[in-house]
Amino acid sequence: MLLTQLHTPEAPLKLKLVGVDCPLELRRSRRARRFSLKVSHTERAAILTLPQEVKIEEAGDFLARHMDWLKRQIDRLPEPVPFDNGAVLPLRGVSHKVSYVGAVRYQGVVWVEEADALMPAEGWNAAAAPCKIQQNPSNWIMSDTRAVPRICVSGGDTHGPRRLADWLRAEAKADLTRRTYHHAANLGVRPKRISVRDQSTRWGSCSSTGTICYSWRLIFAPEFVLDYVAAHEVAHLREMNHGPRFWRLVRETMPEMQKARAWLKQNGAELHRFGASS
Repeated sequence: MLLTQLHTPEAPLKLKLVGVDCPLELRRSRRARRFSLKVSHTERAAILTLPQEVKIEEAGDFLARHMDWLKRQIDRLPEPVPFDNGAVLPLRGVSHKVSYVGAVRYQGVVWVEEADALMPAEGWNAAAAPCKIQQNPSNWIMSDTRAVPRICVSGGDTHGPRRLADWLRAEAKADLTRRTYHHAANLGVRPKRISVRDQSTRWGSCSSTGTICYSWRLIFAPEFVLDYVAAHEVAHLREMNHGPRFWRLVRETMPEMQKARAWLKQNGAELHRFGASS
């Protein structure tokens, strides 16, 4: 028997399964009529949803029958890229190498040193010397990073990841705020408030009160993708739906709408790799 207990119906329970390299989250649902097992790329976790009244032993039996399938799905998850010294991550869609440079005076906490050649993260290929591509489905990891700019972070490994994460969030907030007001001016509206969070299921949201919230991970995407998400949420200030009039508004202020939507559909889940733990 794999499962022996479950917390209150309101609180999901996260478990560590032997032989499975990601957590399992159990969720009860009053609307569920059958078991549902999926692997979330954004949360890097397996999620087992079960009906409200079933016994936990039944959930364990269901999981045991589908363990081989679960392992195959987990094996397909892209490798996380923690904010370690030397890590390569896309900043505004361009590959950058993280460098923790120790104590440096008169430079600030985080700064960018540009390289002679900038390489779009999504465009890496075997011919892009001197960078050698590792075998990775996303082509977002390189074994030689001489051709990419650096994100320099003062301090060492202890404080570096937090400083880098804070800086990335601030950059995302600045970019998204600027593009939000640009599209708002185009559409004759004004947001009440703009914030960034680490959202796992949405790139952006707009409330009926005019508050717009974005995922800070959009800072990893090319600029036209971030621009599209800002246009999308601003259009909701006039149309709180996804009807034809809404899409006309988005296209009016963001002509590259379809290109950006296609990029997010193909690559969006990859953005959650960066900063994740191994």
